[in-house]
Amino acid sequence: MKKLIIMVASLAMVAGFAMTAAAADWNFYGSSRIATFYGNTEGIDSNTEDTDFFDLALQGNARIGANVKVSDELSGRFEYGTAVNLRLLYGTWNFGSGAFTVGQTYSPLNMFTSGQVFGSDTGLLNVGGVYSGREPVLQLAFSGFKIALVELQHADNLGAAAYENTFPAIEGSYRYAADNWNVKAAFGYQSYEAQDGIGGEEDVDSYVVALSGGVSFDALYVKGNVYMGENGGNLIALNTTGTGFGGDGLAGWTGTEIDDNEIMGFVFVIGGKINDMFSVEAGYGYAEQELDSMDDADEVSSYYLNSTITFAPGVFVVPEIGMIDNEEDGQTEVTYFGAKWQINF
Repeated sequence: MKKLIIMVASLAMVAGFAMTAAAADWNFYGSSRIATFYGNTEGIDSNTEDTDFFDLALQGNARIGANVKVSDELSGRFEYGTAVNLRLLYGTWNFGSGAFTVGQTYSPLNMFTSGQVFGSDTGLLNVGGVYSGREPVLQLAFSGFKIALVELQHADNLGAAAYENTFPAIEGSYRYAADNWNVKAAFGYQSYEAQDGIGGEEDVDSYVVALSGGVSFDALYVKGNVYMGENGGNLIALNTTGTGFGGDGLAGWTGTEIDDNEIMGFVFVIGGKINDMFSVEAGYGYAEQELDSMDDADEVSSYYLNSTITFAPGVFVVPEIGMIDNEEDGQTEVTYFGAKWQINF
């Protein structure tokens, strides 16, 4: 009898889940992406040089997911990447005058300006772009405004043994779009206390303010963004040293006090559609970081030219040539060419 009761309860739970799922509108999607690039890596002011094929591999931002509509007021989305990497998982409640989002999604500070495909669709995000990533948020949106509480990031070069949080990070943005132009202003701020290694506690404050915009003239478009900030590596991706996607723009430690890190960057992009099969784009990005204790800024720049060739709806290849120049002595300069292959389904 006990087994029968458990079986009936289990069937009821499955049936209830199935009815709930059936009541919602599930729109699944996917994007498979393969990169095939050659690159020449050269050490600045040295004789080191290496030409290599960067493998034929599934890009880290290949994805599968679904948009879910429960009602006019309630919707959600999930998305997984390679190696079972959770990219997006959030729900949104539209209450008429605005929308409330709970979960992991792109936070308000993000600005996607460039179509650079090298490095798994890097898009100059770490070289002048503004990429705050996909983060756990509590977000309110209304009339072009977004304001969000965001998971706080602990990253610095203090070697701190412990941290003390008082409040989450906060990000906000406002975007206005007309028929052929748009503009967006955004900010991010966070603060925490870190043990400084000499028995005291130091406030590590980070902020970024950014502006982006674009305009189109028939088939031609121009886009750009610019930002500035302090200790902004806790808020956006920055790579001036050639050691990874981000990890720069962080506060340092002089041995007696916080060494704040001033950052700035910009991106400029121009492109256009030739016909239904071909489009082209060129872009340039620049970023720098400068600790208060430094005499000069640590800089990086990158430029590229690519073309999107569409074979069928959702099927295309993007050949690209470009360069990433970590401009300081002992850092690298990478010249590359190749293509990204993509099918959306």
